[in-house]
Amino acid sequence: MISLKKEQKPVSPKQRVTQRRRLRAGIQLIFFLLAPSVYTAAFSGIKEIATAIGMGEPLVFSAFTSALLAICIYTIVFGRFFCGYACAFGSLGDAVYALSQLIQRKIKHRLPQIPETAVRRMQKIKYVILIVIILLCAAGIYANLSGWSPWDVFSMVTALKSPGLSYILGMVLLGLIVVGMAVKERFFCQFLCPMGAVFALLPVIGRYTRNRDNCLMRCSACVKNCPVCVETDADNARMGECISCGKCSDICPKRNISYAGRISDGNAPLAVVVRAAILFAVCAVFELVRMI
Repeated sequence: MISLKKEQKPVSPKQRVTQRRRLRAGIQLIFFLLAPSVYTAAFSGIKEIATAIGMGEPLVFSAFTSALLAICIYTIVFGRFFCGYACAFGSLGDAVYALSQLIQRKIKHRLPQIPETAVRRMQKIKYVILIVIILLCAAGIYANLSGWSPWDVFSMVTALKSPGLSYILGMVLLGLIVVGMAVKERFFCQFLCPMGAVFALLPVIGRYTRNRDNCLMRCSACVKNCPVCVETDADNARMGECISCGKCSDICPKRNISYAGRISDGNAPLAVVVRAAILFAVCAVFELVRMI
C-alpha cells in the first residue's frame, strides 16, 4: 500500500536560526508596542528608593518600586531575558544597528569597530552612571534637574507625546545615543544603561552556559557573535553582562549551548515563548497596579 503522507524535510541550521531570529523580532515588536514604559518605570523605582533613603523617609511600595522588584525577580529566575527581548531601549538599539548594517552593506563601506578590550572597559561606564544617579537622588538634587534625561524623552516619544523645548538637552542626548546604536551593537545597553548595571549585579539562575569540552578547536563562534562581548561560561565573572538574546545558541555549530544547565537548546521556540509569556504577565500585573 502506497503511503500518501509526505515526508517532512528536516529543518536546516540556517532555517532554524532564521526562524528564531524572526520569533525574537516579533516578541520585541510586541513588547515595544504594548509595554514600552516598563524600563523607565523600573528605573523610576531605583530613583524613588534612593530619594527616600537620602531623605530618611520610609520606603513606599509604589507602582514603580513594584515594577523594579518584579523585573529584578524575573531576571534572577530567567536571566536578562527582559534586556534581550522586551526592553524598548534595547529593541530600538537592535533596529537601529540592523538598519545601519544594511546601509553599510549597500554602500560597501564598514564603520570602524571598537576593539574588544575597549568595549570591556567601556562596559563599566554604566556602573558609574548608576552610582552618580543614586547619589544625586539621595542628595535631593536629581528631582531639581529637568529636561536632560534621554530616557524621559524616549518615554514621552513612545507614549506619542511631544517632549517640548524644555527637553532640548534630553533630545540631543537621545540623538547621540541613537548614533552610538548605529555604530555599536547594543551601545546603550552595554555602556550607558543604569538598569543594565543593576541587572548585571543580580545573582542570575537562568543563564546560558556551554560545555567547553565539547567545543570545536578554535571555534569561538559564540564569542564572536555575542553583541556584548561575553564568553559563554558559567564561571565567567562577566556573565552578568549577558542579555540572554540567545545568539550564542543560534550560532553554535555543535548546539553546545545550554540554558540554566538543563535545557539542551535554550533558544528553542517553545522555551522562548514561555519566558516571553511569563514576562508579559508580569508587565500586565504592573500595568494593573499602576492603574489602581
